[in-house]
Amino acid sequence: MSQADHDRLVAIAAKHLTQNYKQQPVVLARGQGVRLWDVQDRAFLDMTAGIAVCCLGHAHPGLTRAIAEQAGRLVHVSNLYFGEKQLELADALTRLSFADRVFFCNSGGEANEAALKTARRYQAVVARAPERVTIAAMEASFHGRTIATVSITGQEKYRKNFGPLFEPVRFLPFGDLEAARTLLETNTICALITEPIQAEGGIVVPPPGYLKALRDLCSKTGTLLIFDEVQTGIGRTGTWFGYQHEGVTPDIMTLAKGLAGGVPIGAMLATDEAAKGLLPLAGEPVTHASTFGGNALACAASLAVIEAIDKEGVLANVVAVGEHLGAGLTALVKKYPSVAVESRGRGLLRGLAVKSDPSGLVARCREHGLLLSVAGATVVRFVPALNVSKKDIDEALAILDVALAERAQTATTAATKESK
Repeated sequence: MSQADHDRLVAIAAKHLTQNYKQQPVVLARGQGVRLWDVQDRAFLDMTAGIAVCCLGHAHPGLTRAIAEQAGRLVHVSNLYFGEKQLELADALTRLSFADRVFFCNSGGEANEAALKTARRYQAVVARAPERVTIAAMEASFHGRTIATVSITGQEKYRKNFGPLFEPVRFLPFGDLEAARTLLETNTICALITEPIQAEGGIVVPPPGYLKALRDLCSKTGTLLIFDEVQTGIGRTGTWFGYQHEGVTPDIMTLAKGLAGGVPIGAMLATDEAAKGLLPLAGEPVTHASTFGGNALACAASLAVIEAIDKEGVLANVVAVGEHLGAGLTALVKKYPSVAVESRGRGLLRGLAVKSDPSGLVARCREHGLLLSVAGATVVRFVPALNVSKKDIDEALAILDVALAERAQTATTAATKESK
């Protein structure tokens, strides 16, 4: 495709899209593994994976086959009926996790909405404490873009100008156990929601023992514990779910992103007890629903993802390649102390914290054929496909090395001029 054709497509975006995204000037057309090609056939090494979504990379044979076969059989039926693939997926997810029950939807935001509704109604109907409506969430967290989920997102930039918001919500410093204890021991909190690792907030791993202490506090005070595993779940950290590193289980967990390898899906998982929050009382209508939730196509894709992770040694790869990536990022911190600050993360959820806005680094890497994203205010994020190789990682690190060298040289030149 010519430059003129590329420009025509970008012009369509300028004319007809809502312009809510700050999209980069790349029009992508196809992918294979960890590679993407734009409409002009320029190749890119993809370390974003659709922001932790394409967990098997692009055009994975097993996932592609499952989607095609299911599309030829059945795409969707109403939740007025049972669906074969939905039931199989519910069974698979409960076998892999702590959960007894699953509610299916279409995104992480919807999954977190379902979790909030479940928690509120549990306190009102099951615990008979209707006054317990306050949600505790974490500063710097991210839980979605709906009015309720943006309200519990601990970053003001996402909430600004969308009020009035869902309330009451109390924010806690992530990792501050004493702050959590002070709030929860008032015995007034409906639920506490947290990510096992803050992803959008800057790839922040909690202190050892923190999540277990939150579990103990929630159990003691009758507070439901919700883990948002939209980004940490489905193998991203080297275990099926992020909570498994901590030896602790929540009452409710939310999933999306990598759950179906790129096909939209979301899920709320819960214990039998917590799931009572969605159980209709006698004479009540359905308490919560999703038209497309658990459709046959998405569930077939998710089953294919689970099968591939299980049979292709993906979790072991995440651990080994994740450690390799972490070591490489640490080496870059040592090499460029004037611009790089810290290597963060676990598994293949990794970040490089830098001293100033990372968007310029991301743009420069893109010009060299590497796709990265930003997490928080100062972190370059790596969330590649879970089956990425060490060779691919080394290629990505080499490109980032070049971009960091350029920034370090710019910083040195500026400092020299200032000293004169």
